[in-house]
Amino acid sequence: MNEEIELIFEETKDRMNMAIEHLEYELARLRAGRANPALLDGISVDYYGVRSPLSQVSNINTPDPKTIIIQPWEKNMVAVIEKAIMAANIGVMPVNNGEIIRISIPPLTEERRHALVKQVRNEGETAKISIRNARKWANDELKRLLKEGLPEDLEKNAAEEVQELTTTYNGKVDKIIAAKEKDVMTV
Repeated sequence: MNEEIELIFEETKDRMNMAIEHLEYELARLRAGRANPALLDGISVDYYGVRSPLSQVSNINTPDPKTIIIQPWEKNMVAVIEKAIMAANIGVMPVNNGEIIRISIPPLTEERRHALVKQVRNEGETAKISIRNARKWANDELKRLLKEGLPEDLEKNAAEEVQELTTTYNGKVDKIIAAKEKDVMTV
């Protein structure tokens, strides 16, 4: 029975870690006024008939905090990449010089910063919901084991450990959100 509890803990930790990873991925894609190649993560281009992520058809660099430079491996891809960036509607305007594409990240307005903070908090809440769902799943599994003959005190102790795990992961979410909010609000 104890190894079943261990399996439940491992699965619960995996689910909570996935919530944290997803939160970090989503926050990396938010434009915080600083050039970040992750801003282009969701963009793909048609490369010889195959949809390919931008990072697989070009080098993406950030030479300074306000600029992203995309250097396609083939010159004929410059116009295709430029169109894909404009179609992605990520709030930036690519500049094509025939060999590379330069993206200047404009400074954020105060209004836009507050909207981004709201979006950051929404992402954090979504992560916390995922963590609570993992806790609910674990508690349901523990109740199932209780019906199958697990001693009540073991189930109670395991449920308390699941709650401690939930509290720990919610704390991680709060730290990530606070760091991103500070990043967004820093002029």
